[in-house]
Amino acid sequence: MIPETGQFALALALAAALVQSILPMLGAARGNLLWMRSARSSSIAQLVLIGISFVALMRSFVVSDFTVLNVVENSNSLKPMLFKVAGTWGSHEGSLLLWVLILAIFGAGVALFGSNIPDALKARTLSVQAWISTGFLSFLLLTSNPFARVFPPPLDGNDLNPLLQDLGLAMHPPLLYFGYVGFSIVFSFAVAALIEGRVDAAWARWVRPWTLVAWMSLTAGIALGSWWAYYELGWGGWWFWDPVENVSFMPWLLGTALLHSAIVTEKRGAFKSWTILLAILTFSLSLLGTFIVRSGLLTSVHAFAVDPERGLYILGLLAITIGGSLTLYAWRAPAMEGGGLFTPISREAGLLVNNLLLATATATVLFGTLYPLVLEAVTGDKISVGPPFFNATFIPIMLPLVVMMGIGPFLSWKRTDLKGVFQRLRFIAVLMGLAGLATWYVLRGGPVLAYLSVAIAIWLLLATLREWTVRIRLLDVPMSESIRRARNLPRASHGMTMAHVGLAIAMFGFVGSSAWKSEEIVFVQPGSIIEIAGFDVRFDGVEQVRGPNYVADRGTLTVSREGEFVTTLYPERRSYPVAQSRTTESAIRSTLAGDLYASLAEPASETASDQGAWTLRILYEPLVFFIWMGSIMMIFGGGLSLSDRRLRVGAPRRAIKSKIAATPAE
Repeated sequence: MIPETGQFALALALAAALVQSILPMLGAARGNLLWMRSARSSSIAQLVLIGISFVALMRSFVVSDFTVLNVVENSNSLKPMLFKVAGTWGSHEGSLLLWVLILAIFGAGVALFGSNIPDALKARTLSVQAWISTGFLSFLLLTSNPFARVFPPPLDGNDLNPLLQDLGLAMHPPLLYFGYVGFSIVFSFAVAALIEGRVDAAWARWVRPWTLVAWMSLTAGIALGSWWAYYELGWGGWWFWDPVENVSFMPWLLGTALLHSAIVTEKRGAFKSWTILLAILTFSLSLLGTFIVRSGLLTSVHAFAVDPERGLYILGLLAITIGGSLTLYAWRAPAMEGGGLFTPISREAGLLVNNLLLATATATVLFGTLYPLVLEAVTGDKISVGPPFFNATFIPIMLPLVVMMGIGPFLSWKRTDLKGVFQRLRFIAVLMGLAGLATWYVLRGGPVLAYLSVAIAIWLLLATLREWTVRIRLLDVPMSESIRRARNLPRASHGMTMAHVGLAIAMFGFVGSSAWKSEEIVFVQPGSIIEIAGFDVRFDGVEQVRGPNYVADRGTLTVSREGEFVTTLYPERRSYPVAQSRTTESAIRSTLAGDLYASLAEPASETASDQGAWTLRILYEPLVFFIWMGSIMMIFGGGLSLSDRRLRVGAPRRAIKSKIAATPAE
């Protein structure tokens, strides 16, 4: 009965979404306040109904209700409770239910916390959000029912993909979806503004908090997924330019551009058309990622390989959403350009260059991701576009962007004295050059681009800290005065500093672990010693251990350095009998200087395991910990900016007649 309740709640949610997609929009057009405010109750109703459905599905997983097909295919009675709960969103149907739940959360969030948003704009925004919900709820009910029954029920389930039975990946999809789907509400604000024919500083102020929430969640989701791939998959890498990685990275890139563009719209009334376009394209890339992952085009550990008919349904939603919004943009955008004028040397110009570079980088990733898929669809030829292509095209675009990030905060609005900026940064430039030379002198190996990247990361770090010290006049005034200035700085300023410093620190990890890592793949027997990066790693053998739903071969590695004991590592190779699958559990000694990484691959031969001979992968990854540290700092910086009181209250009031469009839609 519980599954039927969940399905019925979904049907009611679709009805509420249909009402919300029409009535508030008509109310805004006719000036009917009651119809406009109906969006609030229908948004909350959607959230409650979809929440009931989600809890019903989760309950089916928790109690191992094997009359539900979704539970049979993605759970098992022996699975730990955490992964039973995570199984709720571990399938195509369950993850799609999570998608529509997050859609409803953002819609209800605007309805409940957008009290300073004009009724007409709020009504239109929530109606557009309901259009998206209607499309995905109908897709869920018509093609992907998460509550489909199976009779007679089996005695036990097939288990969730063992690679997904991990704490990191249990949390990865919800965070990623909060980012993906979070940009839907920014998209809805943009389309509502196009319909209304009005974009101004107040609109940008209302949009920024929701953009920040989505950006932070997507950052956390990507970082967590990268960390999971690093320690779980056993190959010692944290990024491989896999198409599924790329489809989450592209909205992040454009979302970053959107954040900066919205700042210009709010502060100077410029970039209005550009901000609207970025809002549309960012969510469009999220939808494109959904299509690629769920259409059956890809087979990946984190892709849902389903039948192409479902992909066609999503492709239709994609065409309507992207095509309709871009058509509306082409019609309305020419009338809404304008705003503050600025010279080629100004903060506005710097942010424009920033956005152009981010958009170009996104286009590069998009081309590298789609080209193999399009070529295979047209000619049947299969090719692989991997790290060499992306490293050769993406990195040269991003390095100038990082240089601009160091300069940008020193630029003034409207016009800037370039000579004064250079005077403030010349010492930083000297330090950058010296740091690059010092790195080359110490390491004497690796590509030239790696040394350049380290120097640019140091440039960003020092320039960002320099800008912050200038703001608080550190060392120019008494320390008590500097502390007072720091306390009085807007939190958004502290957040920007933290996020930029976080990126600089993450760059050290990106470069160090890519350019200077050491790797050994060897056949070992008990007593074998591997030398790597100054460590002596002794293989002591393998023993068999049992987990709740798996059996593991656990290796023991004793690590020493110059004869001194350092640590003991226990890599595992797990076998899941129900799923008939194997996974690798890496063992990692992590320090700020670098990670010593070990994974047990497989027996050296069919009979070698009886003799204790195994294939062992040992890596030393310099500075890789800085990737996760920098990511956390970027997320924390976004949180500081989000906590800025200016983003919650005090939005500038709109002038009564300052419409931008020539023909209002009301």
